[in-house]
Amino acid sequence: QLVESGGGLVHAGSSLRLSCLFSARPFSRFAVGWFRQAPGKEREYLAAINYSGDTTHFADSVKGRFTISRDNVRSTVYLQMDSLKPEDTGVYYCAARDFGTIEYDYWGQGTQVTVSS
Repeated sequence: QLVESGGGLVHAGSSLRLSCLFSARPFSRFAVGWFRQAPGKEREYLAAINYSGDTTHFADSVKGRFTISRDNVRSTVYLQMDSLKPEDTGVYYCAARDFGTIEYDYWGQGTQVTVSS
């Protein structure tokens, strides 16, 4: 139900924009988060956006470099990643949780982001 896209191989200092298309209806009842998993490491929370898009939250590791936004008409959440670093390399996942719930119950397959130094 969730499909990520936009990953790729870039140089350090570059930017990428990831997209997360979620086919649920209505899309606006779901909060969405982005996570990543680097090789040999546990999955890490990065950012989240609420149902309406007026509240966002970021992990310290990406604050000031990443922004999250959503387009409820297109059922898509975006993760804009600027000033990328080699340590941002990993598989990026988006996940959704329904209104009133705590756990992210819906996950995408992930998209690979590789940042070379």
